[in-house]
Amino acid sequence: MKVAALQLEIAWEDREENFARVTGFARHAADQGADLFVLPEMFATGFSMNTAITAESPNGRTAGFVRELARENNIGVIAGLVLKGREGKGINTALAVDRQGQDLAWYNKTHLFAGLDEHRHHEAGDTPKPFEFEGVRCACFICYDLRFPELFRLTAEACDAVFTIASWPEARHRHWELLLPARAVENLQYVIGVNRVGTGDGLNFLGGSAIYSPSGDLLSQGGDRECLLMADIFPETVAQVRTATPFLKDRRF
Repeated sequence: MKVAALQLEIAWEDREENFARVTGFARHAADQGADLFVLPEMFATGFSMNTAITAESPNGRTAGFVRELARENNIGVIAGLVLKGREGKGINTALAVDRQGQDLAWYNKTHLFAGLDEHRHHEAGDTPKPFEFEGVRCACFICYDLRFPELFRLTAEACDAVFTIASWPEARHRHWELLLPARAVENLQYVIGVNRVGTGDGLNFLGGSAIYSPSGDLLSQGGDRECLLMADIFPETVAQVRTATPFLKDRRF
């Protein structure tokens, strides 16, 4: 499976601008033979806590755009958006769809970033939602989840590849660079980290999107500008690495 990850410069709270940018990159990814196209956290609006603007229904504009993007380009898509929750709150979520635009999974962000008051505006999820896309066992996580290895460990047996979509800011960029390969090595699975670039609500974002192998080798990396990065994912490689270094079977807790 060929993965194309879009390190997008997100226009703040501007769906139409972001949809237009994404559409061109999706066509390019499909032309390059990508099977799965991955977008950052809250790609349509940026990491805004204004749920009056960001929150939508599961059949709202952004989810509809994602499904149509998949159908038009014959490509699977993973994308971050916000659903309407209870009492005016939102739900920071990742939607995965197949080439026909059919939903494969909805994952709700488990760990909410109190540093920017996300816990006051969003409802938390509580469990990974593994799914299969064309023979590859996958799961999605969102940004701050990356700091919690116990959440990723739940997918160690169930998944070949995990996708972390993010709006990870410049101030803690070094942690992003360290944690992505750590999650790959400790669970012996591909890790695809898709961050944004640009500025939003006074924060800077340096990108650094990356794709790591189950051995922790860097397969593809973005710089600090908008770009599309690609790499091939092989489930058989996961099996081979786990046979060569079978430490997962020695877990005690």
